[in-house]
Amino acid sequence: MRTRIIQLLFAIAAMLPITAMAQPAPVKKAAQSVFSLTTYNADGTIHSSSRGVFVGAGGEAIAMWHLFKGASRAVIIDSKGRQYDVDAMLGVSENYDLCRFRIKGYANGGNALPMTTGNSPVTSMYLVGYDIKKPEIKGVSPVRAEKFMTDLNYYVFKDEDVSGSMLGCPVVSADGKLLGIVQRPDDGGEAFSADARLTTTFKRYGFSINDQTFRATGIRVALPAEQKEASLMLVLASSLVDSARYNGYIDDYIRSFPTAPDGYNARATQFVNHAKLAEADEMLQTETKRAANKDVAYSNYAALVYRASIYRVDTTFTKWSLDKAYDLAGEAYKVNPLPAYQHQQAQVLYAKGKYKESLDMLTALQQTDLGKTGEVYYESAQCKARLNAPKPEIMALLDKAVSVQPGQPSAAYVLARGRQYDEDGNYRQAFLDYLKYDSLMNFNATADFYYMKFKCEMKIRQYQPALNDIAHAIVLTRTEPLYYAEMASLQLRVNRLEDAVKTCDMALNIKGADKVSDFFVIKGIALCELKQKEAGLEALRKAQELADERAEGLIKKYSK
Repeated sequence: MRTRIIQLLFAIAAMLPITAMAQPAPVKKAAQSVFSLTTYNADGTIHSSSRGVFVGAGGEAIAMWHLFKGASRAVIIDSKGRQYDVDAMLGVSENYDLCRFRIKGYANGGNALPMTTGNSPVTSMYLVGYDIKKPEIKGVSPVRAEKFMTDLNYYVFKDEDVSGSMLGCPVVSADGKLLGIVQRPDDGGEAFSADARLTTTFKRYGFSINDQTFRATGIRVALPAEQKEASLMLVLASSLVDSARYNGYIDDYIRSFPTAPDGYNARATQFVNHAKLAEADEMLQTETKRAANKDVAYSNYAALVYRASIYRVDTTFTKWSLDKAYDLAGEAYKVNPLPAYQHQQAQVLYAKGKYKESLDMLTALQQTDLGKTGEVYYESAQCKARLNAPKPEIMALLDKAVSVQPGQPSAAYVLARGRQYDEDGNYRQAFLDYLKYDSLMNFNATADFYYMKFKCEMKIRQYQPALNDIAHAIVLTRTEPLYYAEMASLQLRVNRLEDAVKTCDMALNIKGADKVSDFFVIKGIALCELKQKEAGLEALRKAQELADERAEGLIKKYSK
């Protein structure tokens, strides 16, 4: 009887799911890799919560992607109850709702769960739950296994085998290798697990910082592993409004590429932007010591010292001067005799007022590869102007700056030549250059440019183009009363009286414009000429109240 009872018990045990008592040691150890994950909204409220698993020695982990979409930040609590912030996203698959990310400051690489290396589907596996004291571990067999991306496995489970608390937890083989994490569709249905090896195929590029998928979360995308792509992302990140996020990119870059100058220079530039020149100097010295390309480091150093000296960022920091910038550019040239470093020196000489020395250096640089661009010719023209050289010599250099590099790269020099023509009173030539510049800029220049072009057109009586350009300036800067006044004045001049009234009325909606008497004078004249004498005189009387000297005579004229 006793024997039959024992045999029955063994038979029942064989039919039950594998319990914690029968679990292999590698499976039990896998529980140390599981953590709880909580994502938060910008206002601090909880966005989502689930589980995830460590997969890399540097704090790399994977979890379900939808938890991060729309979230502002995220934290994890590991199997020992320690809390860490999620630092950056390493990759995303929206199709399989998987993402890979990095935990900030997590150094316990021993908790990383190794992934399976075999391509054959596993028929018996374990679900490993999360709990600081006693995590649930459950043996399961998938309903079916499918292939995707050729070699990767996709497992489907009985819905009753996977509880809600298990979602996001790892599925492991008997030898403790990670197969995937447990998921379930948003609309319910069979639980599944996509091969965790998919996350090792994720790639990041410089432009990933602008990728719509990554931008769906407030957690930044990590720098790419390749230096060229990382440098591009660092440049793009400099335009971020969030300075803390940009600081994270700089820290990552310096840590990932300690002999590259880009990260140090980015941090030094930040210091200069905040007038912290002592800190910037220390960072730039570090750059020159550590950078593999010493010439680039010295050139960066020279550029920031030059900039700070030109704009007088902090005149109390006497270690930085134009002389220092000149010497640093010279050090770069000693390491690697590139024309670009002599160009830096020529610019410093110009800033110091040594126009002849700067011109001599720039003239020599015209015979190098820099002579294939317009900049050295344009700067030579500036030196000539400072030295009061004959106008034909200056214009010849500007012509060369325009012609040596045709097309869009010449735009700045076309504009410079146009301005010079304008200053010299050669308005028709200036007008032609302004037209060319506008075309090179795809008719998308600044409001200041269109106002300058407008004034030139007025001088040569090109009234229709002038009206178009002042209207363009208004579209680009709708709150500048001067542009409205100029437009209304021209409309009055060409007898577009109703348009002049409308322009004045639009302008008077701008804050403070009701203190500008020009609008009331122009409106008053236009209304009177339109035979709306009472309204016109009322506008002129308003101009008189604003002490406009023209108003009294105009009131007398139109009162007759």
